[in-house]
Amino acid sequence: MALRIDILTLFPGMFAGPLSESIIGRAVQAGHVRLAIHDIRQFAVDRHHTVDDAPFGGGAGMVMKPVPLAGAIRSVTDSDPRPVVIYLSPDGVLFDQQCAAELAGLGRIVLVCGHYEGIDERVRVSLIDRELSIGDYVLTGGELAAMVVVDAVVRLVPGVIRAESTAEESHSDGLLEYPHYTRPANWEGQEVPEVLRSGHHGAVARWRRHRRLERTLARRPDLLARATLDAADRRYLAQFGWPPAAE
Repeated sequence: MALRIDILTLFPGMFAGPLSESIIGRAVQAGHVRLAIHDIRQFAVDRHHTVDDAPFGGGAGMVMKPVPLAGAIRSVTDSDPRPVVIYLSPDGVLFDQQCAAELAGLGRIVLVCGHYEGIDERVRVSLIDRELSIGDYVLTGGELAAMVVVDAVVRLVPGVIRAESTAEESHSDGLLEYPHYTRPANWEGQEVPEVLRSGHHGAVARWRRHRRLERTLARRPDLLARATLDAADRRYLAQFGWPPAAE
């Protein structure tokens, strides 16, 4: 069953390139994913297609009006079962690999791209199911965030990428990925580790696991608290003083 993703936006032209190239483009062509872009302006009720207005109470900026946005959302949520409606917002829960895997397993999701100072709160309360943020910073609008979510989710849809290709990626089990090398074996005096050329699959797997543990400890030690670690992993990390002694 293909995953369907509906994207509601004020700037549909932004998606033409990113969603038609590389893995996403191939996933759509193969029928694993269905993408639909909807212009929120088409649901405005005045002749000027107005989609924003000044906030009640004053203040800087504009707010997306409830009528056109609600109309756009309702136009794509009239199916049974109702799709999950996700608003891309800096106020949302941080989007991560676990969330991407969850969304990839759903039959259909709707991504709502906000703009200006945001959307009318009544729409958030009435029609939004979840809010996601791709990081602790503010973008001009939700379009780039939606592209990030689509890219992360689509590659996890069954059939899009071979399962073994995603099994040991960064964040797949709470750890960062191991280093990669390809030909030539010697580049500018730097040699590929001998173990990777040994043909010893067990030694290669052990080397890669150790590099994942070391890289995560060095760069993102916070991930180790919730990573999937066995006794051997913990013994290896203990050589480097992990876990740190409680203060």
